[in-house]
Amino acid sequence: MAEKQYSIKEALLFSQRIAQLSKALWKSVEKDWQQWIKPFDLNINEHHILWIAYHLHGASISDVAKFGVMHVSTAFNFSKKLEERGLLKFSKKETDKRNTYIELTPEGEEILLQLMETYDPSQNATYTGAMPLKELYGKFPDIIEMMAIVRNIYGDDFMEIFEKSFHNVEMDYIEEDGKLKKKDSTTEKEYV
Repeated sequence: MAEKQYSIKEALLFSQRIAQLSKALWKSVEKDWQQWIKPFDLNINEHHILWIAYHLHGASISDVAKFGVMHVSTAFNFSKKLEERGLLKFSKKETDKRNTYIELTPEGEEILLQLMETYDPSQNATYTGAMPLKELYGKFPDIIEMMAIVRNIYGDDFMEIFEKSFHNVEMDYIEEDGKLKKKDSTTEKEYV
């Protein structure tokens, strides 16, 4: 049997450091996120579901749960609320009758686009907290170690969808007058 490469004390300190930093960061992220989406009468789970449906161009409830890091019943129940508001539609595929799929309606896409346009970095504590690092190094932190930990916990599929959504934003949006705007729909889209 291979010898341990760590001590229990070292493992405890690492785990607690991650736990406490994550909790502190999440509290700030949660507050900023709620303030951003509040005018659209959405909660974080609903916004996350809209985001996932947009970037996956139709997703199964299982995919929403996996990529939204939520229980399947949570994904279904919040998706149902979004369907009742006319922001999502449910469907079954001819080749897959067991899974329920969701897709954004035009109204759902419009709300998501409006949210992108109303994003204000100055109202985001994570952004303002990272600005001194951007000023010092000329870029935002890559957070590569955290991404590696998340990849090891949730897998490559999770990280591929994670990266795809940010790639899509980079490809689909332009900045105009200090606001994000969706590129003209006649512009060819490039998706991974």
